[in-house]
Amino acid sequence: MGELVAYDALHREESCGGHFREEHQTEEGEAKRNDKDFFYVGCWEYQGSDEKAPELIKEPLEYEAIKVQTRNYKN
Repeated sequence: MGELVAYDALHREESCGGHFREEHQTEEGEAKRNDKDFFYVGCWEYQGSDEKAPELIKEPLEYEAIKVQTRNYKN
């Protein structure tokens, strides 16, 4: 399980929620989202062997009642 969490964190080239990468931040040091490429919930499927990479299964996110925005931890 830990390997899959690390696999996902390295794959996701953005910062959002509890996932922060120093190379993906605003000039003010806040998390920089990449909704164009990562606006989905993902699940990594084990392929039956440690020699095979897990397969990423994506489900698009659809919000009707909230506005998607970047978190601001300074205010």
